[in-house]
Amino acid sequence: MSRSLAIHLRALSRCKKCPAMHKPVVVGRPVSSRILLVGQAPGDKEPILGRPFAWTAGKTLFRWFESALGWDEEAVRSRIYFAAVCRCFPGKNPKGGDRVPNEVEIANCSDWLAREVELLKPLLILPVGKLAISQFLEFETLASVVGQKWPLTYQGHRTELIPLPHPSGASTWHRLEPGKTLLAKSLKALARHPAVQGVGGRDAEKG
Repeated sequence: MSRSLAIHLRALSRCKKCPAMHKPVVVGRPVSSRILLVGQAPGDKEPILGRPFAWTAGKTLFRWFESALGWDEEAVRSRIYFAAVCRCFPGKNPKGGDRVPNEVEIANCSDWLAREVELLKPLLILPVGKLAISQFLEFETLASVVGQKWPLTYQGHRTELIPLPHPSGASTWHRLEPGKTLLAKSLKALARHPAVQGVGGRDAEKG
Protein backbone atom coordinates (compact mmCIF):
# COMPACT_ATOMS: atom_id res chain seq x y z
CA MET A 1 0.00 0.00 0.00
CA SER A 2 2.89 2.39 0.73
CA ARG A 3 3.87 2.29 -2.94
CA SER A 4 0.30 3.13 -4.00
CA LEU A 5 0.24 5.99 -1.50
CA ALA A 6 3.59 7.30 -2.74
CA ILE A 7 2.28 7.28 -6.32
CA HIS A 8 -0.88 9.04 -5.13
CA LEU A 9 1.09 11.72 -3.30
CA ARG A 10 3.33 12.36 -6.30
CA ALA A 11 0.26 12.91 -8.45
CA LEU A 12 -1.30 15.12 -5.78
CA SER A 13 1.87 17.22 -5.51
CA ARG A 14 1.55 18.05 -9.22
CA CYS A 15 -2.11 19.11 -8.98
CA LYS A 16 -2.95 22.40 -10.73
CA LYS A 17 -6.75 22.33 -10.56
CA CYS A 18 -7.11 25.56 -8.57
CA PRO A 19 -5.31 28.58 -10.07
CA ALA A 20 -6.02 30.86 -7.10
CA MET A 21 -4.35 28.47 -4.67
CA HIS A 22 -0.71 29.05 -3.75
CA LYS A 23 1.83 26.35 -4.60
CA PRO A 24 3.46 24.08 -3.63
CA VAL A 25 0.89 21.48 -2.69
CA VAL A 26 1.40 20.41 0.93
CA VAL A 27 1.33 16.65 1.52
CA GLY A 28 2.14 14.38 4.43
CA ARG A 29 3.96 11.07 4.52
CA PRO A 30 2.79 7.93 2.65
CA VAL A 31 1.77 6.27 5.92
CA SER A 32 -0.26 3.06 5.54
CA SER A 33 -2.49 3.95 8.46
CA ARG A 34 -6.07 3.04 9.38
CA ILE A 35 -6.33 6.49 10.98
CA LEU A 36 -6.97 9.41 8.62
CA LEU A 37 -6.64 12.98 9.90
CA VAL A 38 -8.33 15.64 7.77
CA GLY A 39 -7.26 19.24 8.34
CA GLN A 40 -8.73 22.33 6.69
CA ALA A 41 -5.98 23.85 4.50
CA PRO A 42 -2.33 24.74 4.96
CA GLY A 43 -1.31 28.11 6.35
CA ASP A 44 1.48 30.24 4.91
CA LYS A 45 4.23 28.42 6.84
CA GLU A 46 3.38 24.85 5.77
CA PRO A 47 4.42 25.25 2.09
CA ILE A 48 7.81 26.58 3.23
CA LEU A 49 8.36 23.86 5.82
CA GLY A 50 6.94 21.13 3.59
CA ARG A 51 4.50 19.36 5.89
CA PRO A 52 0.96 19.74 7.28
CA PHE A 53 0.46 21.34 10.71
CA ALA A 54 4.02 22.62 10.76
CA TRP A 55 3.47 25.81 12.76
CA THR A 56 1.61 27.08 15.84
CA ALA A 57 -1.61 25.10 15.35
CA GLY A 58 0.46 21.98 14.80
CA LYS A 59 2.27 22.41 18.09
CA THR A 60 -1.06 22.50 19.89
CA LEU A 61 -2.41 19.53 17.93
CA PHE A 62 0.64 17.40 18.74
CA ARG A 63 0.37 18.34 22.42
CA TRP A 64 -3.18 17.00 22.36
CA PHE A 65 -2.02 13.71 20.86
CA GLU A 66 0.87 13.39 23.29
CA SER A 67 -1.40 13.99 26.29
CA ALA A 68 -3.95 11.43 25.08
CA LEU A 69 -1.78 8.79 23.42
CA GLY A 70 1.75 9.32 24.64
CA TRP A 71 2.87 9.88 21.02
CA ASP A 72 5.25 12.73 20.21
CA GLU A 73 5.09 14.57 16.88
CA GLU A 74 7.33 12.08 15.08
CA ALA A 75 5.21 9.16 16.28
CA VAL A 76 2.00 10.87 15.20
CA ARG A 77 3.34 11.67 11.74
CA SER A 78 4.54 8.08 11.30
CA ARG A 79 1.29 6.50 12.55
CA ILE A 80 -1.47 8.77 11.20
CA TYR A 81 -2.09 9.71 7.57
CA PHE A 82 -2.45 13.48 7.19
CA ALA A 83 -4.93 14.78 4.62
CA ALA A 84 -6.91 18.02 4.32
CA VAL A 85 -10.00 19.51 2.75
CA CYS A 86 -7.64 21.53 0.52
CA ARG A 87 -3.93 20.86 0.14
CA CYS A 88 -2.71 24.29 -0.99
CA PHE A 89 -2.46 27.56 0.93
CA PRO A 90 -5.54 29.59 -0.10
CA GLY A 91 -3.86 32.96 0.52
CA LYS A 92 -4.72 35.72 2.92
CA ASN A 93 -8.14 37.27 3.46
CA PRO A 94 -7.93 41.06 2.98
CA LYS A 95 -10.00 41.42 6.16
CA GLY A 96 -7.54 39.33 8.16
CA GLY A 97 -6.62 35.69 8.56
CA ASP A 98 -6.41 33.08 5.83
CA ARG A 99 -8.90 32.91 2.98
CA VAL A 100 -11.49 30.14 3.28
CA PRO A 101 -11.39 27.85 0.23
CA ASN A 102 -14.41 28.22 -2.03
CA GLU A 103 -16.82 25.46 -3.02
CA VAL A 104 -15.09 24.77 -6.34
CA GLU A 105 -11.69 24.42 -4.66
CA ILE A 106 -13.15 22.11 -2.03
CA ALA A 107 -14.83 19.98 -4.70
CA ASN A 108 -11.61 19.81 -6.75
CA CYS A 109 -9.65 18.54 -3.77
CA SER A 110 -12.34 16.10 -2.61
CA ASP A 111 -11.28 13.63 -5.32
CA TRP A 112 -7.88 13.29 -3.66
CA LEU A 113 -9.50 12.61 -0.28
CA ALA A 114 -11.86 10.05 -1.80
CA ARG A 115 -8.88 8.21 -3.29
CA GLU A 116 -7.13 8.19 0.09
CA VAL A 117 -10.19 6.66 1.74
CA GLU A 118 -10.25 4.06 -1.02
CA LEU A 119 -6.58 3.21 -0.48
CA LEU A 120 -6.46 3.31 3.32
CA LYS A 121 -9.95 2.08 4.22
CA PRO A 122 -9.61 3.91 7.53
CA LEU A 123 -11.17 2.60 10.71
CA LEU A 124 -11.17 6.15 12.07
CA ILE A 125 -11.33 9.63 10.53
CA LEU A 126 -10.29 12.68 12.58
CA PRO A 127 -11.65 15.89 11.03
CA VAL A 128 -9.99 18.95 12.57
CA GLY A 129 -11.98 22.18 12.56
CA LYS A 130 -15.40 23.24 11.28
CA LEU A 131 -14.58 23.11 7.58
CA ALA A 132 -13.20 19.58 7.83
CA ILE A 133 -16.04 18.33 10.04
CA SER A 134 -18.62 19.77 7.62
CA GLN A 135 -17.33 17.49 4.85
CA PHE A 136 -18.68 14.53 6.82
CA LEU A 137 -21.44 15.77 9.14
CA GLU A 138 -24.17 18.38 9.07
CA PHE A 139 -24.09 20.37 12.30
CA GLU A 140 -24.90 23.77 13.76
CA THR A 141 -22.28 24.16 16.49
CA LEU A 142 -19.01 22.48 17.42
CA ALA A 143 -20.51 21.62 20.79
CA SER A 144 -23.08 19.42 19.06
CA VAL A 145 -20.45 17.16 17.45
CA VAL A 146 -17.15 17.35 19.37
CA GLY A 147 -16.84 14.93 22.28
CA GLN A 148 -18.67 12.14 20.47
CA LYS A 149 -17.86 9.23 18.16
CA TRP A 150 -19.94 9.08 14.99
CA PRO A 151 -20.61 6.12 12.67
CA LEU A 152 -20.05 7.18 9.08
CA THR A 153 -20.30 5.89 5.53
CA TYR A 154 -18.06 7.92 3.24
CA GLN A 155 -17.51 7.10 -0.42
CA GLY A 156 -19.11 3.73 0.26
CA HIS A 157 -16.70 2.94 3.10
CA ARG A 158 -18.01 2.41 6.62
CA THR A 159 -15.87 4.00 9.29
CA GLU A 160 -16.09 6.12 12.44
CA LEU A 161 -15.53 9.81 13.03
CA ILE A 162 -14.14 11.63 16.07
CA PRO A 163 -14.33 15.38 15.36
CA LEU A 164 -11.74 17.70 16.89
CA PRO A 165 -11.81 21.50 17.15
CA HIS A 166 -9.19 23.44 15.25
CA PRO A 167 -6.07 24.04 17.38
CA SER A 168 -5.53 27.52 15.96
CA GLY A 169 -4.14 30.07 18.37
CA ALA A 170 -6.80 32.47 17.09
CA SER A 171 -9.54 30.21 18.46
CA THR A 172 -10.46 30.14 22.14
CA TRP A 173 -13.12 27.42 21.74
CA HIS A 174 -10.92 24.55 22.90
CA ARG A 175 -9.62 26.55 25.87
CA LEU A 176 -13.01 27.56 27.29
CA GLU A 177 -16.07 25.58 28.39
CA PRO A 178 -17.78 23.60 27.03
CA GLY A 179 -15.00 23.22 24.43
CA LYS A 180 -12.34 22.24 26.95
CA THR A 181 -14.41 19.37 28.35
CA LEU A 182 -15.65 18.22 24.95
CA LEU A 183 -12.11 18.18 23.55
CA ALA A 184 -11.06 16.00 26.49
CA LYS A 185 -13.92 13.61 25.71
CA SER A 186 -12.84 13.39 22.07
CA LEU A 187 -9.24 12.67 23.04
CA LYS A 188 -10.37 10.01 25.51
CA ALA A 189 -12.47 8.36 22.78
CA LEU A 190 -9.48 8.55 20.46
CA ALA A 191 -7.19 6.82 22.98
CA ARG A 192 -9.70 3.98 23.38
CA HIS A 193 -10.44 3.50 19.68
CA PRO A 194 -9.43 0.14 18.14
CA ALA A 195 -7.58 1.93 15.36
CA VAL A 196 -5.28 3.51 17.94
CA GLN A 197 -5.03 0.38 20.06
CA GLY A 198 -3.85 -1.48 16.97
CA VAL A 199 -0.76 0.71 16.69
CA GLY A 200 0.07 0.99 20.37
CA GLY A 201 -1.78 3.79 22.14
CA ARG A 202 -1.13 4.68 25.77
CA ASP A 203 -3.87 2.36 27.06
CA ALA A 204 -2.53 -0.50 24.95
CA GLU A 205 0.94 0.02 26.41
CA LYS A 206 -0.50 -0.19 29.91
CA GLY A 207 -2.64 -3.22 29.20
